[in-house]
Amino acid sequence: MINPARRMAVLAGALCLLSLSGGNLGSAAADPVTAAATEAVISPPPPSVAPRPRAYLFRGALGPFFSRGIDRITERLEEAGITANVYEFTICRLIAAQAIHEYRENPAPIVLIGHSMGGFCALKFAEILEGEGIRADLVVAIDPAHVTPDVPLNVDRFINIFLSKSVLGGGDVKPKPGYRGHYASYDLSLHDEVTHINIEKQDTVQQQLVTKVVQLAAAKADGDNTVPVRFVVPAKADIELWDSGTAVFARPGDTLQSIATAYHVPLWSVMQINRGAERTPLVPGERVVVPRHLEPVVEASVRAPAKR
Repeated sequence: MINPARRMAVLAGALCLLSLSGGNLGSAAADPVTAAATEAVISPPPPSVAPRPRAYLFRGALGPFFSRGIDRITERLEEAGITANVYEFTICRLIAAQAIHEYRENPAPIVLIGHSMGGFCALKFAEILEGEGIRADLVVAIDPAHVTPDVPLNVDRFINIFLSKSVLGGGDVKPKPGYRGHYASYDLSLHDEVTHINIEKQDTVQQQLVTKVVQLAAAKADGDNTVPVRFVVPAKADIELWDSGTAVFARPGDTLQSIATAYHVPLWSVMQINRGAERTPLVPGERVVVPRHLEPVVEASVRAPAKR
């Protein structure tokens, strides 16, 4: 048995110890809550994930027979994780109305790609979006019809790939006055192996277009230094689809060749953009336009990571 006097002494000592350490115990109990609250304040919010584009693709007349390359581009976009659908150009307005509804419900970058009369549809589609105050992030016309309208002002990036001598296509589409987006035009008429029937089936064209769509969300805007570019691609030259041009300024001793080498572009492309600047050397400070990609071109053959 414990002596009652001893029991009282032990109890008194415990109470004394508790009173001396009570403040510290209270602080220790509060620290985890304080730390958690502080962490919640200073921790950055999770990064937002940019919505992936929606692509609307259009075949030309008798498309199931002559525009099957558009079907293949659609498949490649889907393999890369892009929502893509292919349609006949004859229901262009119907699909545009559907796209407007989808955009209102869940905004996402809009991509329009068409071959022949499908190219005509892509530009008409963009005009319909313009009337609704909606931007088209990327529009591509592949040997569009001659009646194809100019590029409206709501298009951020436009690429025209055509054959100037083509009767079935041949649409040399130009931007409307005041256009400030990225513009690039490619006349492949010197490439005898390319025809209106197979132009949309060119593997290098398909691959580059898929890459541009995949990279769309990350592509730099850089609208202040955007120069439209137009090319007649030489017969033996590779078909490289730049997005637009950008201005640089010559240094002492620079030539078009040295600038082309410095920017990793073929000399013919720089010479076509800067006609009259073939002299050697250039005047220091002279403005020279070089073609550029908004993002480096890589093959987009592997499915992109799923959104989180």
